[in-house]
Amino acid sequence: MSARFSGRSFDTTLFGVYVHVKSATATISDESAVAFTRGVTDGYTDGKVSCDVELEMDLKQFQKVHAAAKEAGSYRDIKLQDIQFYAHNGEDEDKIELYGVKFLVSDLLNIDSESADKSTRKLKGFVTSPNFVKINGVPYLSQADTRNLIG
Repeated sequence: MSARFSGRSFDTTLFGVYVHVKSATATISDESAVAFTRGVTDGYTDGKVSCDVELEMDLKQFQKVHAAAKEAGSYRDIKLQDIQFYAHNGEDEDKIELYGVKFLVSDLLNIDSESADKSTRKLKGFVTSPNFVKINGVPYLSQADTRNLIG
């Protein structure tokens, strides 16, 4: 039996390089809903979807973000990014892919003079691509959802 995955198991790629994140969250909001006929459930409707992203990293890792911003000309001009989170332990693997993420600097400064923890910064973002999210190679959205959006 191999070890189970933990947050330490995942490698993260961003800006084409490995970035060590202290924490990462990707949250899908799917507004699909139940349909009603005369007040009785009668199927469902597909709703709009979105995916919010949050990455927390120490200042050394944030320098990779800073380099991308410097190259782009500003933080707001950073190009949309595809992000991959990948874990493999020889027996199992887990891969989450997020497409076309637009980043925003969130927590610019996090100082606690009573703490020995490393200083961190947070990036928030949202998925913008119709490729949206893949979970272990399987797209979240159906072909019907993305018809005429993906070439």
